[in-house]
Amino acid sequence: MRLDKFVCKSTTLNRQQAVLVISAGEVTVNGNAIVDAAVQVHESNCIEFQGERLLPRPFRYILLNKPKSTLCSNVDGDYPSIFNLLNVPNPDELHIAGRLDADTTGLVLITDDGRWSFNVFNPKYHCQKVYRVRLRDSIEGEHKGEIDGQLVARFKQGLQLPGETKLTLPAKLVYVSEREALLTISEGRYHQVKRMFAAVGNRVVGLHRERVGSIECDVACGEWRYLSDIEVEGFGFSSLSELDNRR
Repeated sequence: MRLDKFVCKSTTLNRQQAVLVISAGEVTVNGNAIVDAAVQVHESNCIEFQGERLLPRPFRYILLNKPKSTLCSNVDGDYPSIFNLLNVPNPDELHIAGRLDADTTGLVLITDDGRWSFNVFNPKYHCQKVYRVRLRDSIEGEHKGEIDGQLVARFKQGLQLPGETKLTLPAKLVYVSEREALLTISEGRYHQVKRMFAAVGNRVVGLHRERVGSIECDVACGEWRYLSDIEVEGFGFSSLSELDNRR
């Protein structure tokens, strides 16, 4: 973690104020004054400010059910930011893991633990994401007469998306109704779900993320909650202490 971020997470100082006190030599790391705010530090280091050791606040892990016409951004834009839905201290310390488009709803993870969010959406860990997809046309595949089973097989084998050299990783397609399906993927390419269905001659008209890993979107639209320790640990780490050791 950068020293200025550590100071912010351990005090009431904002990033600009933290940089100023560090530049002035008021922060020491293991007894040595450090004036470079970008220096990487670890929680095991003895970091002091004004003679007192700094202890960072615990990391926060939040699940939010994103409404339509909101932005996965820390600030408002063409639509309001989802951060307007949160009532938590120091929201500027948080970032969004696994962003959704403005017209997409469902599960969004918000945290101040950069290593955790990186691992959750790192393709090498193959974290599965489940989307409920509403389609313009009935599910019949690219060519008229292609049976449902053939389309399931194509998603499982991987699809060739325009402008990309590699097939998509195997995906699981389950029919819910004539124009609705559940799609499970383990990667997060740009507009991937929409592009996958476009590649087989269909169009997504509604998209909702229901699950990430073992975490279900179990709150009402626009509501949020903190993740449990078990949910946080569920992304390939045997314990929170092990997760801490990886930082």
